[in-house]
Amino acid sequence: MPLKLVTFSHTKNFFVRGTVGGKRVLESTGTTNRKLAEEYRRKREAEFWQEQLYGTRSVITFADAATAYIKEAPRSPATSRYVDRLVEYFGDTKLSAINNASLRAAYAGILRDGEAASPATKKRTVRTPLQAILEFGAIQGWCDRPAFAAISVPTSITRFLLPEQATDLVEHAAPHLQPLFVFLIGTGCRLSEALDLQWKDVDLYGCRAVVWQKQGRQRYVDLCPAVVKWLARIADTDGHVFRPAIKTRKGTILGDRYHDSGRQYGGQIKNGWAGACSRAGLPGRIREWVPAGAKKTRTVFVPEFTPHDLRHTWASWHYCVYRDLLRLKSDGDWSNINTVTIYAKLMPPVYREEIVRWWGTGPAIALEGENP
Repeated sequence: MPLKLVTFSHTKNFFVRGTVGGKRVLESTGTTNRKLAEEYRRKREAEFWQEQLYGTRSVITFADAATAYIKEAPRSPATSRYVDRLVEYFGDTKLSAINNASLRAAYAGILRDGEAASPATKKRTVRTPLQAILEFGAIQGWCDRPAFAAISVPTSITRFLLPEQATDLVEHAAPHLQPLFVFLIGTGCRLSEALDLQWKDVDLYGCRAVVWQKQGRQRYVDLCPAVVKWLARIADTDGHVFRPAIKTRKGTILGDRYHDSGRQYGGQIKNGWAGACSRAGLPGRIREWVPAGAKKTRTVFVPEFTPHDLRHTWASWHYCVYRDLLRLKSDGDWSNINTVTIYAKLMPPVYREEIVRWWGTGPAIALEGENP
């Protein structure tokens, strides 16, 4: 029987119920307006008949596929944001109709600078998540495998700190950030892994920690003596290891944990990072602008280094000390050996003893409460 509108006592929304092509249907229209509900009923009935005649791929929309993709496995907050923008743009477009021309149109429709956006921005925020959803849809039989034109991303400079610069950075960081910076330089963990780390996953006696990936995968990380030394100085050993400093009327207190800010390049610690880099004399530039609605010019220091460069620092130091790419790949949790080859000749061998000493005793600065 065809679909018809029905209501139930437990909800005010209209539902559609019936059988189309042997398929029983009962779903909410999501509205209490009869006119809108009737439009929904006609649309869904036509889709069911189209699916019956021409197959599933004729009716699956991009929004359907994106929803299934997000539910299929844990995704990072950044990926979820990119997918939301794609859904807002493509909406009910048939998944099988999306092609390379659709991709180029998406650049113009989603990105602030459109086609003029950098290749890296295009690839990260549009092309990669779109291709992932289409690949997922192809596996389900909803569309063909995507065939997008290659996009060339210029090789970026791999920045890393020398031991003396690392010491200066830690020395000039806010007290609550100092253990975090030592941890990142001493383990090579990603910032997200460090900020999610909880004390229950830290074994200072065994010099080992368990960090968790966004996909729910855990990995074990060895803690060098410098990291153990600085973590042991943290007074509160319950909950998350690294916590933000929050200014209140009664003074500065530590919050429960860092949360994803939605920014790129370590946005959770953006201000503290910039301040430490500036005071340490690390390279950067001054940005000046007048905020909307304001009359005075605002000035901030924008460092050349990002928190992720501490992972580059650890990796370049690691190869300088051990000269073993396979060990570096394993210890740093990279997926393939090609990724780590860039670190093979970054750090000059002359720094080996300084690195060993840094990881062994930590940066040569006095900790709070220690005698210099």
